[in-house]
Amino acid sequence: MPEPVKKTVSAFTKKPKTTEVTAGSTAVFEAETEKSGIKVKWQRAGTEITESEKYVIKTEGNKHALTINNVGKEDDVTYAVIAGSSKVKFELKVKEPEKSETVTPAEAVPAPAVSESPAPPAESSQNTEVSSAETKPEEPLDPIGLFVARPQDGEVTVGGNITFTAKVAGESLLKKPSVKWFKGKWMDLGSKVGQHLQLHDNYDRNTKVYTFEMEIIEANMTFAGGYRCEVSTKDKFDSSNFNLTVNEAPVSGDLDIRAAFRRNTEGHDDGAEFNFSSLLKKSSFLRPSNRGEGKSESQSDVDVWDILRKAPPTEYEKIAFQYGITDLRGMLKRLKRIKKEEKKSTAFLKKLDPAYQVDKGQKIKLMVEVANPDADVKWLKNGQEIQVSGSRYIFEAVGNKRILTINHCSLADDAAYECVVGDEKSFTELFVKEPPILITHPLEDQMVMVGERVEFECEVSEEGATVKWEKDGIELTREETFKYRFKKDGKKQYLIINESTKEDSGHYTVKTNGGVSVAELIVQEKKLEVYQSIADLTVKARDQAVFKCEVSDENVKGIWLKNGKEVIPDERIKISHIGRIHKLTIEDVTPEDEADYSFIPQGFAYNLSAKLQFLEVKIDFVPREEPPKIHLDCLGQSPDTIVVVAGNKLRLDVPVSGDPTPTVIWQKVNKRNDLLRNNDDSMTPSENSSDLNTDNKLLFESEGRVRVEMHEDHCVFIIEGAEKEDEGVYRVILKNPVGEDKADITVKVIDVPDPPEAPTISNIGEDYCTVQWQPPKYDGGQPVLGYILERKKKKSYRWMRLNFDLLKELTYEAKRMIEGVVYEMRIYAVNSIGMSRPSPASQPFMPIAPPSEPTHFTVEDVSDSTVSLKWRPPERIGAGGLDGYMLEYCKDGSTEWIPALPGLTERTSALIKDLVTGDKLYFRIKAVNLAGESGAATIKEPVTVQEILQRPKFWLPRHLRQTLVKKVGETINIVIPFQGKPRPKITWLKDGQTLDSKDVGIRNSSSDTILFIRKAELHHSGAYEVTLQIENMSDKVAITIQIIDKPGPPQNIKLVDVWGFNAALEWTPPLDDGNAQILGYTVQKADKKTMEWYTVFDHYRRTNCIVSDLIMGNEYFFRVFSENLCGLSEAAATTKNSAYIQKTGTTYKPPCYKEHDFSEAPKFTHPLVNRSVIAGYNATLSCAVRGIPKPKIFWFKNKMDLSGDAKYRMFSKQGVLTLEIRKPTPFDGGIYTCKAVNECGEAEIECRLDVRAPQ
Repeated sequence: MPEPVKKTVSAFTKKPKTTEVTAGSTAVFEAETEKSGIKVKWQRAGTEITESEKYVIKTEGNKHALTINNVGKEDDVTYAVIAGSSKVKFELKVKEPEKSETVTPAEAVPAPAVSESPAPPAESSQNTEVSSAETKPEEPLDPIGLFVARPQDGEVTVGGNITFTAKVAGESLLKKPSVKWFKGKWMDLGSKVGQHLQLHDNYDRNTKVYTFEMEIIEANMTFAGGYRCEVSTKDKFDSSNFNLTVNEAPVSGDLDIRAAFRRNTEGHDDGAEFNFSSLLKKSSFLRPSNRGEGKSESQSDVDVWDILRKAPPTEYEKIAFQYGITDLRGMLKRLKRIKKEEKKSTAFLKKLDPAYQVDKGQKIKLMVEVANPDADVKWLKNGQEIQVSGSRYIFEAVGNKRILTINHCSLADDAAYECVVGDEKSFTELFVKEPPILITHPLEDQMVMVGERVEFECEVSEEGATVKWEKDGIELTREETFKYRFKKDGKKQYLIINESTKEDSGHYTVKTNGGVSVAELIVQEKKLEVYQSIADLTVKARDQAVFKCEVSDENVKGIWLKNGKEVIPDERIKISHIGRIHKLTIEDVTPEDEADYSFIPQGFAYNLSAKLQFLEVKIDFVPREEPPKIHLDCLGQSPDTIVVVAGNKLRLDVPVSGDPTPTVIWQKVNKRNDLLRNNDDSMTPSENSSDLNTDNKLLFESEGRVRVEMHEDHCVFIIEGAEKEDEGVYRVILKNPVGEDKADITVKVIDVPDPPEAPTISNIGEDYCTVQWQPPKYDGGQPVLGYILERKKKKSYRWMRLNFDLLKELTYEAKRMIEGVVYEMRIYAVNSIGMSRPSPASQPFMPIAPPSEPTHFTVEDVSDSTVSLKWRPPERIGAGGLDGYMLEYCKDGSTEWIPALPGLTERTSALIKDLVTGDKLYFRIKAVNLAGESGAATIKEPVTVQEILQRPKFWLPRHLRQTLVKKVGETINIVIPFQGKPRPKITWLKDGQTLDSKDVGIRNSSSDTILFIRKAELHHSGAYEVTLQIENMSDKVAITIQIIDKPGPPQNIKLVDVWGFNAALEWTPPLDDGNAQILGYTVQKADKKTMEWYTVFDHYRRTNCIVSDLIMGNEYFFRVFSENLCGLSEAAATTKNSAYIQKTGTTYKPPCYKEHDFSEAPKFTHPLVNRSVIAGYNATLSCAVRGIPKPKIFWFKNKMDLSGDAKYRMFSKQGVLTLEIRKPTPFDGGIYTCKAVNECGEAEIECRLDVRAPQ
């Protein structure tokens, strides 16, 4: 069951009410708020009202008024007043002004004749409409349920119509609510719509109210009973019960049954329906129609019903003609509706219930009780006998009980079952209920780009289960465009959206009959980010040129352009796309390759451009004596900076000249200008020791990650896969005998930032939280442009991005989370190079909200130093649970709240001790959970710490106001509640004497006193008196206890006289009556031969009796028991002398019997029963007949003799007649007749056989 809607606290102390005014007049609505200064808005049909000549709005303190001048018919709509979060609706009903009419003087108006009988109703169909809106025109809106007007109890006459109406407010609903009508507990009337039941609904756009109607047409007596209307929306549910009473149609005493079946010649429908059985009940004796008036007067009354009941069907036409009943078909139709009186079962003591219900996979027992313990029973399922097969069906017979146990019930066991004992049957139906399908793995939130494929996946508890998919409360179906695709794979269920659009954003729900799972889909517009653009290149002939760019979407394709024309790849030009990186590689560069190159991503308005410059190497002839020269664009002491992205290759070509060929030395300079690395292809380390630091390492490698390649006219410095450690100032030095030259080159390696540290979560609310983080320790050499935040559920593996625009700040408020679900957060840092690796996940956290304030906070008791308080839990606790309650008090006149208890308490009551007598204290209480404290529930008036004097008074239970009777040995526990403050003094007395504490236990508390006796004895009987004393006030009550025991045996029993077959006994009452009145005596007799005692009289009141019907020749003894409330006495008084019944002589005269004639005409003792069988399975028709001599049997089908047909077999065994039809077909259906004939007469009986095709 969905959770009930919680009732909110209204801001209004006085609410405007629905008003009815006359057109043209003025309407005034007034409202009062709890506080003054609250802004109040007035609305008309959902639109805010602005002040004008027609609408006048006034506000004075906390009083607010709306005046509507010159009211017209168009003002008959729904209005509302809003203050804060509270909204109250009301209506203005406009009625037309009454027209003035000329009044005729009373003397001039003739008085109409008053009829003794009431006028007939205007409509013969007796239409009745039941609507709560009519009976309660000013019924307020239900603040908890969904109904504006609930269906009310109704009453209708047989054959009449009635309508039940329910109204639901639709202003706050996103879609039409779902309404179901039920009869009883389970019968859904939605499938019963037809001739007698119609369901209607409509929507009023002005009042925004849904109206649902259930119309019952031509009601009959079976329609009476309890009904229920259920209405449900996405998150609300409500139901309303109502009753329908159906009365019998009124019939006058002289109604003629023949008139009901005569055909109407005035144009009415021939098939008009009449309740034949009720007509027969109302008028049992009717006169037959005769042509002679004299004969009709003298003819005695005739019971037509008795004639119809006894007559065979062949005589119906004759009876109808005799009594003037012309509608024979209508008579026969209604005659079948008469219920036959059910004969009391002789075979069954207890039959099967009408229906059973069991869960799928469970077992169920079907049990009957039979009258004969030795009777054999047969169990049938859908008409077929159940055979023993393994452990699925278990048959048990325990005494009179016969039990059928069905193990591991499946849907195939949902069928009709019968238990057959002889000719009697007991029917029932078994309904197998499938277990609820649970969602074992819920849906997960997803965020995609426009055009991407979306796949929601969940797992249920049963394979192939049927589930229902909804989007924002609207059920999803397969459309013509096949936008949504549903897929099942074992226990997994999929919802697939091939190409998502912005309109697909929303909440998607999967529902089963045992659970619901909701996930959110966010579809964002595609935004392409360029992490690395292509850069200008300057290359020499036959070198390699590589243009590379990196974008945010690895699925984006693009084209490369050269001077505006698409580049066609070949053996020398290669185009590659790996992940997010697009490359254009040109091998063996030629002058023709010098151009502007561009990369255009498909589907985006981007154009990434760069220029390829061809470096032409010119060889100049120089004198043989030439100082070394480094040919760079920028030389001098200020270093030239080269930026390289981490992981990329750095190739630095340095043209050199000099004659003779100079020696090239590469050095890396640290911050202290120390030389870190060097390379000299022609010099040894010892030759350079004067110029280099002794800590420097010489580099002679021509291969490896960092290397130097030497050529005649240039040298190449290469770093493969640049790293952060490669960053610094590199110095190249040229030397030859003529001179020296050097240049400094600064290499800067830039990279994506380091991952930030794990974010911290704070300010956690019901569906939001605040995420904080610190910048990364290393920004990658480029400023951080922003941050990307991701979120996931703790048990999930899918992270969902929360922002598409980079976050500039170091805090972010995450929203739209589900309360009670554990989440984790992580952060990415982004610079111009790209996005860092994700940070470690944050500590798991759960969005929770504080509970609402406790309810029903009241004072339970007050004394001189204590105050007892009690309360109820909050209406809303939330996913954070409830840690406890914090109780505080504040003295009157002070503002300081003092904790009343150390820490939190989990109980819903508390006793505050050690308070100062006479203090006036205010108390308040708060509920506390992980999210914090709730609002405070306070006691408005101060509580004075002072004992309240309460007059002592006993509250004597009703059963103690009479004599309390107990048996010896029973336990006595008497509890008497009382009131009185301060605690009263309690005194118990028995017959004026103080009670013995060893014999009787007394326990007293502040609210009751208890008298306890473990084992009652006779001396405990008597009058007990308990007194309650407070100072000079007292109260007392008296209790009478009577302990009883079994009586003693009667005294002085003697045999007074014996005569014939009789014996006279006398005795006196017992000496011990057991402290209770003697209720009677039990007299028994025993034959001297067997001495087996048999009861002659029980509960006998007198002290003398005569025992009769004794057997001649036997000798008897007698004994008598006495009896009271405890029972019979332990011992009995037995006669000392025996009574002998003497024998007397008799003469036997045999009786004279007349020979009896046993002849009897045939008579069917068990009728044929209408049957419906399945084609292809043998069927039997059985009945029983009695007759002497034995009758001859004939079988007919549709009046045709079946004796010579081999398809039918006839059996007759001890009066039981059976007709077997071998493998019937639908053509074998019809009327079957069994006829029995002997010399005394004949009899026949018939039934209908329906043969239906197998499904």
